[in-house]
Amino acid sequence: MNAQRFYTHPLGIIISATAATFLWGSAFPFIKLSYSSLQIHPNEIGEQMIFAGYRFFLAGLFIFIFFSLLKKNMIFQKRTFFPVLKISLFQTFFQYVLFYIGLSYSTGIQGSIIAGTTSFFQILLAHFMYKNDRINMVKTIGLLLGFGGVILANLPKGELTINFGWGELLLMLAMLSGAFGNILARNGSKEMEVGYLTAYQMVFGSLGLLLVGSFTSKLFPFHFNGSAIWMLLYLAFLSAAGFILWNNVMKYNQVGLVSLYMFLVPVFGVILSSFLLGEEVYFIVMIGLILVVSGIVIVNRPRKVRQEA
Repeated sequence: MNAQRFYTHPLGIIISATAATFLWGSAFPFIKLSYSSLQIHPNEIGEQMIFAGYRFFLAGLFIFIFFSLLKKNMIFQKRTFFPVLKISLFQTFFQYVLFYIGLSYSTGIQGSIIAGTTSFFQILLAHFMYKNDRINMVKTIGLLLGFGGVILANLPKGELTINFGWGELLLMLAMLSGAFGNILARNGSKEMEVGYLTAYQMVFGSLGLLLVGSFTSKLFPFHFNGSAIWMLLYLAFLSAAGFILWNNVMKYNQVGLVSLYMFLVPVFGVILSSFLLGEEVYFIVMIGLILVVSGIVIVNRPRKVRQEA
């Protein structure tokens, strides 16, 4: 079975998309745990960028080595420089500058739920970029439900005051950048191998993160212990594996079809944050999560099913 048959087969889509979203969902608690282990504080933006640079440089290196062992041509081609650079700016650099800073001011659970908005942004962008993927009334209802769920999920401990600050806003902007980067990668994968594109966009993005971080921090500011090393390696692995799987799913399928699976990111993120960080899942957070998931499901229901309903 070749790559196209696997990634377009219903079972292949389910396996690949679910695995990618599980890996991304696990990133939230592991980043918070890494911050704690390395004593990275919310105001230490330089250290956050350096840590992110380490992660994505290693992820790109992992992909490069893996596909080189498979005898794939991973030698850089000059003609791909600008397309790869553009993808790296949105899928890695902008997304994770915003993401790392935003998550340091938010909780793992709130960050996980906000991550579900990536699919909404993908659908909005697809409306303007693809003629056969326009927004209609059903999609509008789904979008309103989803964003309503994000706001509701940010009512801490059931209090009737909205806790939507800079951290949550930066996370939302990170998801917008990521959604645009995903679509750019989908378009770029028509001209480049997914492994090649993903490896080099991560390396380019990581160099940008390291450069930004170096303005306010040293390039080697951390004292790694055993647990911090393993968490960094895991974060690099989940980035490499997650983006390889997701970029392949995006390459061979319509945006609206695969965006359905993005709702698993906040589901896995909430579960793993609760388990690993000890963050309590309040009832109102679960209602918000249900609204987010409901919105995404409504938006992505097959057209035939919607008509029958």
